[in-house]
Amino acid sequence: MLILGIETSCDETGVALYDTDAGLVAESLYSQVDLHARYGGVVPELASRDHIQKISPLLTELLDRAERRLADLDGVAFTAGPGLVGALLVGATVGRSLAYGLGIPAIGVHHMEAHLLAPLIGVDDLEPPFAALLVSGGHSQIVRVDGVGRYTMLGESLDDAAGEAFDKTAKMLGLSYPGGPAIARAAESGNPGRFRFPRPMTDRPGLDMSFSGLKTSTLNTVREHSPLDEQDTADIARAFEDAVVETLVIKCKRTVAATGLEDFVIAGGVAANRRLRARLAEELPRTIYAPPALCTDNGAMIAYAGALRLAAGERDDLAIKTRARWPMDELDGLVG
Repeated sequence: MLILGIETSCDETGVALYDTDAGLVAESLYSQVDLHARYGGVVPELASRDHIQKISPLLTELLDRAERRLADLDGVAFTAGPGLVGALLVGATVGRSLAYGLGIPAIGVHHMEAHLLAPLIGVDDLEPPFAALLVSGGHSQIVRVDGVGRYTMLGESLDDAAGEAFDKTAKMLGLSYPGGPAIARAAESGNPGRFRFPRPMTDRPGLDMSFSGLKTSTLNTVREHSPLDEQDTADIARAFEDAVVETLVIKCKRTVAATGLEDFVIAGGVAANRRLRARLAEELPRTIYAPPALCTDNGAMIAYAGALRLAAGERDDLAIKTRARWPMDELDGLVG
């Protein structure tokens, strides 16, 4: 089966082709980072309009590069949620309409399930059960995975997601958007011993997380040392990054100890952080990641997740359905 995947949940327009026999065929991505950078975050209305403008030429470019035609498609997968409603509707409308016009099945994909499964693209030797850490701009979750669609939530952030905390902290420091890469770049020249921020909720049992207190500690430090020079900014960025990384590593190690599951998947935009990958490679050597390009939002993960469900016989009806909020443990397990 050749599956077209469409991702428009937030500020990236992504399309990809995934073949259930040959694997990932091709992908194309357009990022709206420059569009939203002047505002320090995503403006939903601008995001929706930009998806409308970019999705058709991006799809044409993808098919041309892959030397495929719409008639070659066996199914279409699109992000149905969670995400920005207006942005979701663009991809869902295009995907559902294409499938209807071509007479092929379509399926709405859960954005976070697609992130969770992205590290498995091209990996044949990982079988459930395993544990997963999902860390992105909107979610920080620890999940037990017993199969596709069979998820048990073990822990989650009680306030800001890790990626959201990176964005807000970067704004405090006068760094660019998105915050994760900007803080990582600044932290490279930071002194790791000058500041130390708290490791939230690591002094108590459990797998839940919190990043609002860490954000407040960072803000207090910024105010205390303002105006910041370049070295101040680098040192605070390093202390913040170290605190997030160590907090996540502690929670991952606790997960392994509590569940006995040594295989660990880490996914989502924050999974591209090199310091986090290095620490987990030391502490949990059986951790599996997606390539950095597949950690952030992309069409390949939607095509892959959709292909798994379409191959199992799942189909959506003609209604165009999206959900801004969609708990992942509400998903049905894969049948077939």
